[in-house]
Amino acid sequence: MPTTTTTDVIDLILADHRRFEDLFRGLRDRTNDRAKLLGELARVLVAHAEAEESEVYPALRRYKDVDDDEVEHGAEEHAEGHVALLELMEIEDTGSDKWEDALEELVKNINHHLDEEERTILNDARDTVAMDRRRELGERFTQVRAERMEAGCGSIEHVRELVAQTKDRID
Repeated sequence: MPTTTTTDVIDLILADHRRFEDLFRGLRDRTNDRAKLLGELARVLVAHAEAEESEVYPALRRYKDVDDDEVEHGAEEHAEGHVALLELMEIEDTGSDKWEDALEELVKNINHHLDEEERTILNDARDTVAMDRRRELGERFTQVRAERMEAGCGSIEHVRELVAQTKDRID
């Protein structure tokens, strides 16, 4: 969970982004329990993406100064991230070169998305969406994200389902 007490959806999303980066640093350290960290990353990453796509992205599409193409592109990048996440989750040996390569692919993929989302969608929303609406969206984002985590959204089975459902977005 974010360490901030804000309900501004932009701040909440940014807090999650920083959490992903912290988890990536932990996953790169061979002395850590990588399987445990990967489980935490999967849970937070998937819940974050699902909450953005169900609550935040549809609301932002209604604002003329938020680029619909960027919002759609963000959803496509979530799908690509799920593919990269699944590839890493399916490798059992967390000390193998194959695992290291898959981790770096996931990090590259997610960091690209975070950078684009922050520069385009979130900056546009900060300039366009009123603070009271951002707070409402933040409350819904937090609720849905928590519900998804509680439902086990980071399980390998669920990630496989997501990948199967979104193959058309990235093919």
